[in-house]
Amino acid sequence: MYRKEKSVQLKSSSAALYNNLSVLRGPGRQLPCFSTVHGPSVNVVSAAAEGLGCSHRQLQAREGGSALSTSLLTQAAWCVLPSRVLLVLASQKGIQMYESDGSIMVYWHALDIAEHSPARAVFARGIAAAGGRFVCVGEPSGGLGRAWGGSLGGRVGRAPADAAAGTSSGLVLVFDIPPKGTNVTVSEVLEQHRDAITDIAAELGQAPDGAGDLVTADDAGTLCIWSTGEEFTLLGKIPAFGWACSSVTLWNGVVAAGYGNGQIRLYEAATGLPRAEVNAHARWIYALDVAPQTGMLLSGAEDSFVHVWKLSRDADTDDVEIQHCHAECVTDTQVCGARFCDPEGNSFAVTGYDLSEIFRFSRA
Repeated sequence: MYRKEKSVQLKSSSAALYNNLSVLRGPGRQLPCFSTVHGPSVNVVSAAAEGLGCSHRQLQAREGGSALSTSLLTQAAWCVLPSRVLLVLASQKGIQMYESDGSIMVYWHALDIAEHSPARAVFARGIAAAGGRFVCVGEPSGGLGRAWGGSLGGRVGRAPADAAAGTSSGLVLVFDIPPKGTNVTVSEVLEQHRDAITDIAAELGQAPDGAGDLVTADDAGTLCIWSTGEEFTLLGKIPAFGWACSSVTLWNGVVAAGYGNGQIRLYEAATGLPRAEVNAHARWIYALDVAPQTGMLLSGAEDSFVHVWKLSRDADTDDVEIQHCHAECVTDTQVCGARFCDPEGNSFAVTGYDLSEIFRFSRA
């Protein structure tokens, strides 16, 4: 069903982090962009369809924009909003937002590390655009916001941009993003999780009436379903069952969650009721992605396998169904990132721990 294309070389290898691959390919964009994290830096690569003529950029995790102080990155992802696209970096010390090509830092949000015990890990993780103007990111506690106007002399304050971020203590920061400029603000903090945020996903299809359009996941395996807007409303919680939820997606009112035991579980976003359970992988799942126009689901795990599935609803019973479509073995690779490269699911990209390239596959 899919054939292997020419791979894209990286300047450095990929770290063993959940969801460690982001792909940007918007309308009118000729070259897909890829990003992966390694240590204190993120590799940003633009590549032609035939894998030739790649351009590379490396961004560093910085404390307050200072080039002299770095920390380990935990995730990098593009957030596509109707008015702009931002590249968001999460690290041990804070959250950085750049213009989509990484050329200009728009905003810096510092994590309040002083409030936490030295024995406790502090980091931001989980990034998603939501509600048309927000970015959500997981974060351990309230931090200090700083907007950057293209230089390092920005002002301290709260900025107005809607973004959500997850943190190591279970908070989710909601940033309100302006159509342009650096006036990003923290509009809300979501506090329903007791464990570190692992992933955040927004609705990529059409949410049915009464269904939430944002889902957050944590290290215990608990999922929270939210309705976004001027105020985010918790619609329901899906309880943990003993395994961490490492990756989550949301499509047409169906929550697809990947767990440490290799299972993919499907839930109704409106009710939280379980709909299907698949023993998809032999080891820990590290990445899920969905193609919004077709409902194709991509999963990657420590077992070196990448699987493509098809999500659908039965027209008569409204039951949620999942069908296996394709399997690909990336030999001797602990897969840590897997993403579709187009909204139809006709191509996808994969990377793995200590791998200095991105494998690409497309429909035969």
